[in-house]
Amino acid sequence: MPSHDEFEQAPLRPDQLKPARHFAASYAGEHVAGTEFVIGASFVAWGVGVADVLWGLLWGNLAAVLTWGLVCAPIAVDTRLTLYAYLKKIGGKGLINLYSVVNGLLFCVLAGAMITVSASAARVLFGIGPQVEWYPTDPAFVAVALLVGAVVTIVSTKGFRRLAVFAQVCAPWMIMMFVVGGLTMLTVLRDATPLAPESSFLQRLLLIADSHIWRGDEDGLGLWHVAAFAWVANLAMHGGLSDMTILRYARKSSYGFLSVLGMFIGHYLAWVCAGVMGAGAALVLNTSIEKLDAGSVAYQALGATGILVVIIAGWTTSNPTIYRAGLAFQSLHPRWRRTTVTAITGAVTTVIACFPFVFTQLMSFVGLMGLILAPIGAVIVTEHWIFPRIGLTRYWNHYRKAYLNWPACLAWLLSLCAAWGFHRLGIHLFFLLIPTWVTATAVYTALAAWSGAARSYLQSSVHEAEEAQRKQAEQQYLHAPQTRAGADAGRFGSPAMAASAVVAIGSLLVCLGLGLYSVDSGNIDLVKHWVFLPTATYLISATLWSHLKEKHAQR
Repeated sequence: MPSHDEFEQAPLRPDQLKPARHFAASYAGEHVAGTEFVIGASFVAWGVGVADVLWGLLWGNLAAVLTWGLVCAPIAVDTRLTLYAYLKKIGGKGLINLYSVVNGLLFCVLAGAMITVSASAARVLFGIGPQVEWYPTDPAFVAVALLVGAVVTIVSTKGFRRLAVFAQVCAPWMIMMFVVGGLTMLTVLRDATPLAPESSFLQRLLLIADSHIWRGDEDGLGLWHVAAFAWVANLAMHGGLSDMTILRYARKSSYGFLSVLGMFIGHYLAWVCAGVMGAGAALVLNTSIEKLDAGSVAYQALGATGILVVIIAGWTTSNPTIYRAGLAFQSLHPRWRRTTVTAITGAVTTVIACFPFVFTQLMSFVGLMGLILAPIGAVIVTEHWIFPRIGLTRYWNHYRKAYLNWPACLAWLLSLCAAWGFHRLGIHLFFLLIPTWVTATAVYTALAAWSGAARSYLQSSVHEAEEAQRKQAEQQYLHAPQTRAGADAGRFGSPAMAASAVVAIGSLLVCLGLGLYSVDSGNIDLVKHWVFLPTATYLISATLWSHLKEKHAQR
C-alpha cells in the first residue's frame, strides 16, 4: 500500500480482513505502557481504599470492554471505514480538518507523556534527579528526553507494522515484569507490617494493602472515581471511536470484546501491581509516592531490568501514538508523505516530552482528552444508529455536498460548554462523560433535523442498496469453504519455531519463579540482580519465534 493511502476513503475488501488472534495480540500488547506505573501509583496517592481499587477497576474496565464491543466494533465492521473517512462522510471536509488538528495535538501530548516516562527511566542511568514538576529541573534531563524522542520518531517513520510486531513480542514479558515487581515490593511491605501468625494469606494481604498501599483516606477519592477513570482512560479509542481504524479489519464485531485482554491484564493487573511497587519504593526511599517517577519505582522493584521495562513500555506505546497523530495530520491532505508528517509530529512530541507537565497530570489529561473527543463519537453513533430509527436521513450532509456539517460542530462545542458548566457545579471530571454525551446527542439530533436530515434524498436509496450489496458479498466471501480453511492455516510451524516458543515461555516462568522465591525467602536482591538473565533469553527467543512465524506465514 502506498504511504499516501494510509488515510483510506473506501471500505476494506473482504480479503483484507484479519482473524481474531491479531486483535487479541494487539489489545494485549498496546495496553501495557510505561504510563501504567504513573496511573497505578496515582491510585495510591489518591488515598482510595482496597475495595475501591479492586471493585472500581472491575466495573470501569468492564464498561470499557462493553463500549468497544457494543459501540465501536459494530460500527467499524458495518462500515469498514476509518474514523477519519467515516467522519468526513458525516461531517464534511471542514469538520474532519478541525477534528484531525485537535485529535493530532492531543495524541502528541499523550505520546510526549510516554516519552517522558521512558526518559524518567533513562535518567537513572545518568544520575539525574526525578522530574516531578511541570517543567524540567535539570538540563541533562532535557538532553535525555531529546535523545529518546529522536529514537522513537525515527522508528515511527518506518511504519506501524514492525512496531506492532515488536510490541506483541514484548507484551508478555512486560506483563510478567509488573507481576514480578509487585511481588518483590510486596515482600518489602510485608516485612514492614506486623502480621498475626494465625491470620490467613488473604487477611495478610488485606492488612498490608490497608497499612501501606490503598489506605482509604476520608478525603480521598472513592470507588466510583476509580471506576469512572478506568472507563474514560481509553475513551478516545472506544467511545471516541478512534479504534474504528483497527476494528474495521475484524471479521466479526465480537472481536471488539477481545479488548478484555488489554483492560484486565494491561490495566487491571498492571495498575494494581504498579500501586504495590510505588508504595514499596516510597517505603524503601523513605519519601512520599508523589515525589517518585516511573524510573525510580521500577528501579527499586527490578533493578536495572526495571529501567529496561520502563524504556521499552514507553517506547512500544509512544511509537503507535505518534503514528496515529501523524495519520490525523495527514488526513488534512492525504497526498502528504506519511514519513514527513510523522517526522514533524515526532519533533513536536519530543519538545513536549521535555516538559513533564503531562507526566505529573496524566490522570487529568487522559480524562480531559477523552471528554474532548467523546462528542464526536456521540455524533457518529447518533447518525449511524439513531437517525434511521427516528426517520432522519443518514449521511444527509454528504448528499447535500456541504463542506461543513455545522450542527455537528455546534453539538461538539455546546456539549463541551455543558461539560464545563457541570464541572463548575462540582461534578468531577471523570463523571462528565454521560452528561456530555447526552447533550451532544440531543443537540445534534435537533439541529440536524432542522437543517436537512428530516428530508428525503434520492442518493440515499442508491447508497443503501450499494452498502447492502457490499455486505452481502462480504458475507459470501467469509462463509466460503476456502476462506474458513485459510483462517485455520499456518497455526503449526517448524521445530525451530516450536523450540523458540518453549524457551520463551520457560524464560517467563523463570522470571515468575524468581518473584515467588523473593516472597518466600524475603530476598529481593535475587530478583534485582538476576532477573535480567531470563529477560535476555526471552527477548531473544521470542524475537526468533516472531521472525520464524512471519516467514512461515509468507509461504
